Amino acid sequence: MAWLDMVQTAGPDVFGTNRWTLLALLGLLLAGVVARALAMVLAPRIFGAVVRLPRTGEALKSSQRALGTAAAAGTVLLGLQRLHAMAETGSDLAEFPGMSALTLIGIAQFVLVVSLVRAAFRAVDVVQDVMDLLDDDDVLDGSERTVVSAVESVLRFLILFIGGVFVADAFGLDLTSLIAGLGISGLALALAAKDTISNFFGAMTVLMDRPFRIGDWVIVGGTEGEVIEINLRTTILRTSLDTVVTVPNANLVNTPVENFGKRRWRRWQTMLHLDLGSNPEAVSAFCDQVIAAVRANDRTLNEDASWCAVEGISAQSIDVAINLYWNLNSSVEEREAREDLMLDIVRISRELNLEFHDARVRQSR
Repeated sequence: MAWLDMVQTAGPDVFGTNRWTLLALLGLLLAGVVARALAMVLAPRIFGAVVRLPRTGEALKSSQRALGTAAAAGTVLLGLQRLHAMAETGSDLAEFPGMSALTLIGIAQFVLVVSLVRAAFRAVDVVQDVMDLLDDDDVLDGSERTVVSAVESVLRFLILFIGGVFVADAFGLDLTSLIAGLGISGLALALAAKDTISNFFGAMTVLMDRPFRIGDWVIVGGTEGEVIEINLRTTILRTSLDTVVTVPNANLVNTPVENFGKRRWRRWQTMLHLDLGSNPEAVSAFCDQVIAAVRANDRTLNEDASWCAVEGISAQSIDVAINLYWNLNSSVEEREAREDLMLDIVRISRELNLEFHDARVRQSR
């Protein structure tokens, strides 16, 4: 083992290190190459076997190189730290000048952090898969896409911030002064962008609590309209006059929101005015047939709470009130259902020889 004795007794002839240390550094580089190759092969397979989601698989595939580089940098970093510790304790096997060791350790840590940030940036796409799993109808509407975009933006900011802290640490910067400076700058920025921040958190409240969705008809304060967009700063409504109203999201946190889209049913009440000279038996049969038609309609519910009855008698007409509940989700469907039912009511009235009140005819009698 003469070669080993030669290596161990060699003096600091290259960059202030002995040959044993150089061999150890070469071994670390080789170990890093092996670790990179293994990570590139095994990481996608392991995560792919655990999480079977389309975008997650694509994110892992696109971050193979970043994960491999991170594994290599981590392996080299651990080895460098071990060599540095041996040199600091006065080991005969390792002679590693402090400046060289710290420089190499800083470079390895920098490469590790940058690689992890790159991999984490690509992994942010997993948010879309998570939202797909939580979504009931398997189709992301505008508000859900806004949630995905907002969460991805926040995650990317946090990744950059944390990565920046570790990079600063790798280069030996004073984190206390850096954080203090960021705190002062952040305070000034927060004061300048107070309204924007309020709108952002208002958007988060709206998107998480889900008081309404795109397509719902709502009343916000004194504004009534259909929700057509939910953005990070504003929510946009289209009114019945086809105008567009922009509502700051900060206002939605403290303003009552009446959402017609979340109704379990749509109540409809109307009054029919039959001619005062109508046959009472025919009027009674009319009420029975109308409520039977309502209960037989597959677009209604709460049949026990629905009714059709004479509400009153005036000097001009017999007033018949109808109360029913539509099991529909849109105003268009409700209008169509109303039209069909009213035409059925007209047919029933004609079969019973009943006429609706007409003030002109009544005055001529």
